[in-house]
Amino acid sequence: MKARILLMLLVFPLLFVACMDESEDPIIPDPMDQMDNPSDGMTLYMGDFVSDAHPTSGKASADLEEGLLTFSDFMTDNGPLLEVYMATDTKASEFVSLGELQGIKGDFDYDLPEELDLDKYSYVLIWCVEFSVNFGYAKVEK
Repeated sequence: MKARILLMLLVFPLLFVACMDESEDPIIPDPMDQMDNPSDGMTLYMGDFVSDAHPTSGKASADLEEGLLTFSDFMTDNGPLLEVYMATDTKASEFVSLGELQGIKGDFDYDLPEELDLDKYSYVLIWCVEFSVNFGYAKVEK
């Protein structure tokens, strides 16, 4: 009886090995394959907010595929008629208004116009329309 059990213990694993096809390697997904490759035309632009006339902080990211500008962990001072501008510089020499600032603290999304060139309009400004003052800005870059 012990010999029979011993024989089964030796032969049984060999049967499993013999049934395996050596050409079939297990497929293990590479997490790097799921990440965007920076050279594949990625449409994400990012930047950190910095203070100008008022304390301003947080992150801005623009996704051209989604057509969204996103503020994360954003904070600035309150003011009269604050708007979000996409501009060519911090002085709003040329700009496109994305509308009124949605809030002074939190995470917010703004629709980007389809034709907006983020290589040209690379500054996100928190602009006080009444006093023509830049509260703070982020330069978004690839």
